[in-house]
Amino acid sequence: MLTSVDTDLIRVLADPLRLRIVTLLAKETLCTTHLMEETGARQTNLSNHLKVLREAGVVETEPCGRFTYYRLKPDVIASLAGRLADLAESASAATDNKRACP
Repeated sequence: MLTSVDTDLIRVLADPLRLRIVTLLAKETLCTTHLMEETGARQTNLSNHLKVLREAGVVETEPCGRFTYYRLKPDVIASLAGRLADLAESASAATDNKRACP
């Protein structure tokens, strides 16, 4: 069963730019400058999306001099993936279940 935390996380990841950021961070830890180069997004827009991802617990930060690096938290993604896999398995098992109309 999906929880409200799961549905909130799905909403966070539903944004195309945030999903692109998560996809990039799945491959390597990057700073804002790298993310700007890769996505073409403006710094302020990118910072707002990174804030949403931080607050959702999807990424964590690492200060490095005047830069801030962002790292994906794989356990958060794995947990959501597990819940979605459970949902898919349940749906597959229920293909012949049909409730009769009154």
